[in-house]
Amino acid sequence: MEASGFLVFSASYFDGLTSRDRRAEVSVQGTDLVISSETLEARYPLSAVGIEPPLGRQRRVLKLPGGARLETDALEAVAALEQRLGRNVGLTRVQRLEARWPIALASLVGLLICGALFVLYGLPAVARLAAAITPPGIMTTLDAETVRAIDGRYLKPTTLSAETQARISAEFRQMALKRGGPYRFRLLFRDGGELVGANAFALPGGSVFLTDELVRLAHDDREILGVLAHEIGHVEHRHAMQQIYQGLGLTLAFSVVAGDVTSAASVAAAIPALLLNSGYSRGAETQADDDAGRWLMQTYGTTAPLQAILKRLIEQDGPETHNRVLDMLASHPGEAQRLTHLRAIEAAGKSSK
Repeated sequence: MEASGFLVFSASYFDGLTSRDRRAEVSVQGTDLVISSETLEARYPLSAVGIEPPLGRQRRVLKLPGGARLETDALEAVAALEQRLGRNVGLTRVQRLEARWPIALASLVGLLICGALFVLYGLPAVARLAAAITPPGIMTTLDAETVRAIDGRYLKPTTLSAETQARISAEFRQMALKRGGPYRFRLLFRDGGELVGANAFALPGGSVFLTDELVRLAHDDREILGVLAHEIGHVEHRHAMQQIYQGLGLTLAFSVVAGDVTSAASVAAAIPALLLNSGYSRGAETQADDDAGRWLMQTYGTTAPLQAILKRLIEQDGPETHNRVLDMLASHPGEAQRLTHLRAIEAAGKSSK
């Protein structure tokens, strides 16, 4: 309590030499802490008195010079002394929360909910914005660095004949030119081996990998082009950049958007595993399928080529056990829904004629 300008409270005094305690009255007089008992009168400068941080509703401890200490249940008096001296200010707030555990628990739950909401909705929104404003030069740098990181570690040189590569490349260039846009699309043939297998995936700047295994799995070039149209859709909607930002964090997003080429190059080593091992979101896959479906309808009048190779991929790897690196079999949405969606695109296209 405070009286006549003095802060007064009762405490147990320990001299630091024995475990015996003495009951004492403690008061603050000016800049001194005064301790009074039947056998003791002592005065210490407040600057020499230590106040241990609060812990819930436990007794407070004041450390005195020479190893002596005071222990007291006068929590409010010690809190008032801390406030007067400017000690343990932040910790005192924590102590108040500890003393009111329902508030502390509610605060923790609220923090966890806010964090979960940010991861589910906030981070994807920020990633979409960052991807939309990423400079083209940065995406070109990411492509070049990522190709170097992928080759040799994940993919091997293609074994397809030069004639096959030239034929598919020419058809791909024609399709890319019709799509227009600022991207410099290029098709890269590679052997996927056991790790990647039958697959196609796109990098942010327009580089599209196509594995030998997928070419051999296709019954004709229309199926291959349906897959490549899907990958071009991912590039045009900047899905890969969104995925990179979500996977590698906001710090990268801010540095890359600002045009920091060094940051873009240094992070490229982490991109292959990120793109190969995590599927796109449901919305991203649907957008890419929409683009591929429209192109197939305009070019061939049917989405059957893409449906056919999707079915073959499912039969080859199984709907539940397929290799996660297969972008064309990304788990969001499921394979059955994707096939249904492609059939719906075809039905809508034919009914509009």
